[in-house]
Amino acid sequence: MFAVRVYPEGTHFIIPWFERPTIYDVRARPHLVESTSGSRDLQMVKISLWVLTRHVPDQLSTVYRTLGTNYNERVLPSIIHETLKVVVAQFNASQLITQRE
Repeated sequence: MFAVRVYPEGTHFIIPWFERPTIYDVRARPHLVESTSGSRDLQMVKISLWVLTRHVPDQLSTVYRTLGTNYNERVLPSIIHETLKVVVAQFNASQLITQRE
């Protein structure tokens, strides 16, 4: 099995048929997540959240080996939805409306 190496920006040589590059964009990318969650007073709240995510270059080989190339679509929505539900459940619906930023 070949070792997974992370190369910095620039020109690099590969051996055709044996090595395949997997190119990641390490810039911060926005993701819009919409969720319906219950508030503390049990009213349903529809909320939209913009989340900025980016890859950590030193951890790309671990992410690639364990989660694959499309981990943004597989892992991030579940983490964001659970965190959003926990935070929204701490407030009443009226507090969410008056204190939104």
